[in-house]
Amino acid sequence: MATLGELTRQHTELTAEEIDHLQRLIGEWGMLADLSFADLLLYVPDHAPTAKPGKGDTWYVVAHVRPATGQTIYHYDYVGTAAAGQEVPLLGKAFAAGEICEGEITVESVPDPVRMMAVPVRLGSKVVAVLTREWSSRSGRQPGELERTYVGLFQRFAAMIAEGSFPYRGPVADSSAAPRVGDGVLVLDDEARVRYASPNAVSALHRVGIGANAVGMRLAELGFNDNTVRLAYETKLPVIDEFEQTADVALLARCMPILATGTGDPEVTGGVLLLRDVTEVRKRDKLLLSKDATIREIHHRVKNNLQTISSLLRLQGRRLSSLEAKAAIAESVRRIRTIALVHETLSREPGDDVAFLDIVRPLLRLTEEGLQSPDRPVRFTVDGDGGRLPSAIATPLSVVLTELLQNAVDHGFPEGSTGGDVVVHLDNHDGELHIRVINDGLSLDSDFELNSATGLGLSIVRTLVTTELAGRISMRSGLAEDFVAVGLVDNARATGTVVDLTVPV
Repeated sequence: MATLGELTRQHTELTAEEIDHLQRLIGEWGMLADLSFADLLLYVPDHAPTAKPGKGDTWYVVAHVRPATGQTIYHYDYVGTAAAGQEVPLLGKAFAAGEICEGEITVESVPDPVRMMAVPVRLGSKVVAVLTREWSSRSGRQPGELERTYVGLFQRFAAMIAEGSFPYRGPVADSSAAPRVGDGVLVLDDEARVRYASPNAVSALHRVGIGANAVGMRLAELGFNDNTVRLAYETKLPVIDEFEQTADVALLARCMPILATGTGDPEVTGGVLLLRDVTEVRKRDKLLLSKDATIREIHHRVKNNLQTISSLLRLQGRRLSSLEAKAAIAESVRRIRTIALVHETLSREPGDDVAFLDIVRPLLRLTEEGLQSPDRPVRFTVDGDGGRLPSAIATPLSVVLTELLQNAVDHGFPEGSTGGDVVVHLDNHDGELHIRVINDGLSLDSDFELNSATGLGLSIVRTLVTTELAGRISMRSGLAEDFVAVGLVDNARATGTVVDLTVPV
């Protein structure tokens, strides 16, 4: 479906400022539809008005909202279509005169005549569009005090639209999470006295211990936090605020001042205060924050415990005389430090996911520190981004990557070699993480088979990848294009090894 911006650019010559004004209007009109108990449609003419207003213009529907408080009369979407009925003269009249007008139209799906109120949408001295309220008086709900009050509020906002003071021109907070009309409405006069309280608003007041009749009283006199109202009246802009009215009840409030322009600066003639009880939502938020903090603390303690184990193993290794035993202890220490590194990263991250790149970089430094030597300088680099991974994948994957880096150094650059480069390339797309570890050292033996490898490191890799990670892994000798792809263009011999690893994420 085409957006309002696309439709207006296609059918009109409205400026960016005028289109933005219409965007701001439809950002607020869910509340207007609820107050009016009717469908609201936004029409724009496809060209400037002709010499005879209302004659010859083609009008396009560029937006439509249905009420949450009443029945819709339009069961089909007419956005992007042209008006072709009795609404055209009313649209032209409201557009040309710049005044609100009413009439009756015929709607195919409604047997009775439909009432239509055409409201000119003004920006400065220019009318840029027409907003219509369309409803069936016979099929609608029977009017009571609530209905009459809400429709009266809509008419006051409609007057603001026609005067150009609504939507508000100043900086306005995002209203997407603001209370709705159905949550609770307090209607205020110019002195911020309550003139009407909807049943849900009365219930919200009762929940904070205010049982007195609020009508005729100021919010402060009721003991209710009126900071939102006072700020809205002072700035003449809508204000959204969340506060704890009592120790046990949190309220989300939005106050919208009703303005009358007249001949001078706009004056506040009243206001609408929408209320929503968000106590349970905030309690869940606090529980989630507490749970998240607890999980991070657990990761931190696991990391500390693993570091303690690593230290104990290093102490044990110093007392050994067998070189083979010392090497085994050193490899165990390295694997434990790898897992500790994952838990350290998770202890700083909210939630149970971690940016894999934040693990790979420290892993490369850890490997470089443990395996680097002056007689075989090996440079480690990482390319690409692995995205965010669950800890259940990040932990075994980190162990796998550590083993592959160790294997690349041990077999690609044996003692006495001149060293070289190891590049880790990451690519996360289509639900799979692709890792390529490439080095420009020695190539694999011609008869090498990964499934037949008996070394502990490759056995760990093969087991973790195929079982715990449900992935695929392959090892082969590198080709010239492999090294060029990762920037190793100086590898004239085109020797080295490529490991390709794919894991579903």
